[in-house]
Amino acid sequence: MNEPAAVVEIPESFPEPGAPSGALDGGKTRMLWAAGVSVVVHLPEQGLPEVLHWGRDLGDLSHGDFEQLQRARVRSVSPSALDAPWPLTLVPGEPDGWEGRPGLAAHRAGRAEYPHWSVADAGFETDVDTGTLHIRAEAPGLLLNTELRLDEAGVLRVAHELVNTGDEPLSLAALEAVMPVGDRAAEVLDFTGRWTRERVPQRGALAQGSRVRETRRGRTGHDSPFALVLGTPGFDAAAGELWAVHLAWSGDAVYRHDALPEARTLLGAGPLLRAGEIELAPGASFRTPDAVFVWSDRGLDGLGERFHRSLRARASHPREPRPVVLNTWEAVYFKHDLARLEALARKAADIGVERFVLDDGWFLGRRDDKAGLGDWIVDPEVWPEGLHPIVRTVRALGMQFGLWFEPEMVNPDSVLAREHPDWLLHPETTRAWRGQYALDLANPDAFAYLLEAISALVAEYGLDYIKWDQNRDLIEAVHDGRANVHRHTEAVYRLLDRLRERHPALEIESCASGGARVDLGILERTDRVWASDTNDPVERLAIQRWTELLLPLELIGSHVGPATAHTTRRASSLDFRIATALFGSAGIEWDLTSCAPEELDRLRGGIACYRRLRGLLHTGALSHPDTGDAGALATAVVSDDLGHAVVRVARHATGNRALATALRVPGLDPERRYRVEPVHELPVPRGLDEAPPPWLAHGLQLPGSVIAEVGLQLPLLAPGEALVLEITAQV
Repeated sequence: MNEPAAVVEIPESFPEPGAPSGALDGGKTRMLWAAGVSVVVHLPEQGLPEVLHWGRDLGDLSHGDFEQLQRARVRSVSPSALDAPWPLTLVPGEPDGWEGRPGLAAHRAGRAEYPHWSVADAGFETDVDTGTLHIRAEAPGLLLNTELRLDEAGVLRVAHELVNTGDEPLSLAALEAVMPVGDRAAEVLDFTGRWTRERVPQRGALAQGSRVRETRRGRTGHDSPFALVLGTPGFDAAAGELWAVHLAWSGDAVYRHDALPEARTLLGAGPLLRAGEIELAPGASFRTPDAVFVWSDRGLDGLGERFHRSLRARASHPREPRPVVLNTWEAVYFKHDLARLEALARKAADIGVERFVLDDGWFLGRRDDKAGLGDWIVDPEVWPEGLHPIVRTVRALGMQFGLWFEPEMVNPDSVLAREHPDWLLHPETTRAWRGQYALDLANPDAFAYLLEAISALVAEYGLDYIKWDQNRDLIEAVHDGRANVHRHTEAVYRLLDRLRERHPALEIESCASGGARVDLGILERTDRVWASDTNDPVERLAIQRWTELLLPLELIGSHVGPATAHTTRRASSLDFRIATALFGSAGIEWDLTSCAPEELDRLRGGIACYRRLRGLLHTGALSHPDTGDAGALATAVVSDDLGHAVVRVARHATGNRALATALRVPGLDPERRYRVEPVHELPVPRGLDEAPPPWLAHGLQLPGSVIAEVGLQLPLLAPGEALVLEITAQV
């Protein structure tokens, strides 16, 4: 089945006489399919629907095939277990016989809810045009609306809405989306991290039991699971069957997998709900953020390709070329001075920068990070004419102008905190973090203040861009005595939405102490993320490689910093820093007025390379070819028409070979001939070879099959060197 995002309805199946109790006897079946993926959902006569299959496209099945599939998925009755087969539903719970983590946990008046759901035919609707199933299930006092949408990239989004139809309030403890995975899954991958070292992979064997990763930081977090991946043994970038989930949410989260002895393995995610946080009055409802499920039989890069295709198909996805950014933070820090900043702007424009962003330090009383947050007024002592002089200079130089904000936070040493202490999202005893606290955006007055203050500055200066930061976790986040992370996160989303409604051309970057808010929820409202506060290229190679599992390059901010990184104190060459920043939404975070003419020339060449190649980098298929060398990483992008590719090989550590391995580049047309050569704007690294491969000086012409299967002999790069190659199809 090759048609994209389609839905097919299978008529009722007819079980043979004597079918065991609890079998999928009767009912209806729906199938979603797109991009080589099928999802088969069965609606029984009683109880919630059950996913019979999620994974490889099953092809053109007959009605009889679906009847047999239903029978094939009926469980046997095992020893020391329930007396009859039981279903594994979309919201598994004890009434179904499920003994793992429940998909729904709730209580009212101290009594636990164990819903016995029913779904009538009218509660199972399909939208053929969008590839969506809508399921409406009812139980005494409850209504559950579930949506499953498979897009044209084969990415499945699942969301639940729970309505309290009873006469008493309902306290909700958990509502999570789950999907079954194949029995071949044997390994687990997720991520952890810290400030300046985000998205560190951790991998192990799939163990039995219900296993949960929770985040309780009030934001996505530096240590976010990011994506939970189950896979076949030995999966890697290019090979293996994988099932993954990502929660499109910027607050507290639960990632879970359940591998019980008597059930299929489940994978799922949902919002983490603190005690008493979600209380539904009669008639009230709660909707989960989307749990985003992705299947691939082509390894981790196959997962990434589906995520990227899905994101690029969004109506809100950035379409204009991603401009070269200069951010002033590491150039001037808090020392704002018009003459110095104008000199910086002139240097930036001269080497090809297209967007100038004034970072922290421009607003009232802001001389360090201990005061001023919340007072979103241009400081008249530093800027007696407002920001107009620097804005005029930047625009006259042909660049866009952007501004840094941290709207959700407040310093106690601020006019706002002194006048509105009741706007803080913490008890008085809560510990400070960088001398700051969070504002309670669920408070309508605080929300209105921020919307008007930011909007006024956007309008006055015609801002093209906002860097939206969030520099602390939320600890003891309460509103009216009740946990408030979930409602606060929803309010942040509303604030961003309202701001974009007022200023449709405004672009926004999500930053949170660097990479602590990188998720698909915030990216529904922003145009790029700041992957990390470190510009150390060695750290960045790993951070960006794993950020690329979820996000395409155009959404990942990547900058050239000073020779010595301020986060690690490691020194690196300018060429290495440029090659690292090239694969992303590129920019600079460095005092260009301190650069030597040779350094400016190198930067000018790097920017010219980025501007020439960004059309490919930001639309092509991304892969991570195996170098066969633990000290070297390769990143490749191939155009959709297979006519153009760019590859970076970067060495971050020494290897155990005296002769470099051959680089094999996948994804090219095996029958076309290609020219391979270093990109002309960047210098070729010296390497450690006495005599480097001669083809580097003159280029090569080879069939795509040879490049993919035999490969290219690389030079032996020294640690801290990178080689960037361009591959072009020959007419």
